[in-house]
Amino acid sequence: MSIPVIDLEGSLDVGGSGAARVANALAQALSTLGFAYIRGHTVAPATTAAAFAASREFHASSLAQKQSLAINAFHRGYMGMATSTIVTSSVARVTQPNMSESLMVMHELAPDDPALRAGAPMQGPNQWPQWLPDFKPRMLQYQREVDAVARHIVRLIALSLNLPAHALDHHFERPTTFLRALHYPPQAVGPDDQFGSAPHTDYGIITLLAQDDSGGLQVRPRAGDWIEAPPMADTFVLNVGDMLARWTNNRFVSTPHRVINRSGGDRYSLPYFLDPSMDTVIECLPTCTDAMNPPQYPPVRYGDYLMERLNKNYNYRRTAADGEP
Repeated sequence: MSIPVIDLEGSLDVGGSGAARVANALAQALSTLGFAYIRGHTVAPATTAAAFAASREFHASSLAQKQSLAINAFHRGYMGMATSTIVTSSVARVTQPNMSESLMVMHELAPDDPALRAGAPMQGPNQWPQWLPDFKPRMLQYQREVDAVARHIVRLIALSLNLPAHALDHHFERPTTFLRALHYPPQAVGPDDQFGSAPHTDYGIITLLAQDDSGGLQVRPRAGDWIEAPPMADTFVLNVGDMLARWTNNRFVSTPHRVINRSGGDRYSLPYFLDPSMDTVIECLPTCTDAMNPPQYPPVRYGDYLMERLNKNYNYRRTAADGEP
């Protein structure tokens, strides 16, 4: 089995026949494998290149500089090597931490944003490396462009589910977004349960991943073995998250994936996660159920689901929850 390629060209008018054609192809990919390569998108190659360059510059900074941006209670900032263990994985018993480091940037909020001022969960300030003045503008530009693609894909998903193209837009008026600048060092042969990123499924709606030329991403289809998701020039890797699987009553598949960096060099990737507002209640969409196919999950508030996963999988949150220094 190979990962299908979906070309967005001709789909920008969500009311046109081109959009319907692409939506059908997208639905086929997401209901069988849960993964697809996306090409024909609107993110400029120069924007992606600049974001990767910024990530490499950040990770080449001293450990003291990076640790000065230690991840805060709003899940923004630097996560050091081996500080996350995916204990909530439904596809493997994970005992070893991920061999990666990253800087997490979430949705940017204005200083006078009411949720920020109230200290609401996940509504806090991003942390930027002031010693790299080009980092913030490069990352924000990348975030803007990839977010536009992600929102377009959500509209194509709505069409594929026999909903109006903009039927889901209101859930993303105050979205929860994550842009993660990831670095995986070279990984020698070691324990079977040591990964750059252990087998897992994503929490939310969709992920758009830009990866460098190192390879290492693997996907496990249903009732199948692991397959490679090799780099493909000027594409994103799209995958379904757990919340979209629940929203669609498992019509779309949240597929396990992992990273093993055997390239012999450093690996960099830029996953972007587009999720709904924290208050969105995820329950079976009306076109995904009928008398023969009742809802398989109870409704769940996205923010509650997210916080449970974060609290279990990240060292800094478990430490805080235990009341340790």
